[in-house]
Amino acid sequence: MPPNRQIMNDFEREIVHCLNRFFKTHHFQGFAYRLKQHKFSTQYVDVLVDSLNPAYYLAIECKSILDKKIYFSQHFHSDKNGTHQVDAITEFLKKTGRVGFLAIEFRYGPGKANEAYLIPWTTVVEHFKLNRGISLDDARNCIALSRTREGYFLETLKAK
Repeated sequence: MPPNRQIMNDFEREIVHCLNRFFKTHHFQGFAYRLKQHKFSTQYVDVLVDSLNPAYYLAIECKSILDKKIYFSQHFHSDKNGTHQVDAITEFLKKTGRVGFLAIEFRYGPGKANEAYLIPWTTVVEHFKLNRGISLDDARNCIALSRTREGYFLETLKAK
């Protein structure tokens, strides 16, 4: 497995633990889980959250990058039919009624603290339409995940 994919799997796992910790801590009904990628099937997002509460019925795409800006041409892909990943996820959200987020982790290297954020999918789509990447400063205006001994911690799913 390529090293970047391993980092991504770790971040996806951390997001699942973070969300399940959020539900347990706040006594909300909900359950987050990763989707395993299979060679011949389509995977729209990395993490799904099931809940009877529509606010927590989620689909989350995870990106972990060694950069201060995420680019739609570099960090996202297009499928064999040329459909960009942002368009495919947007369509998936419309069909399922899930609330979408981009979970992004900005990594700085050994000895330096990473930063992670949840960006509402509507914000991702706005940046995509403008062909503008999402910078660290843009992400800081969204939902911050704080770091604890247990991993990332989520206080709320409401953006600033």
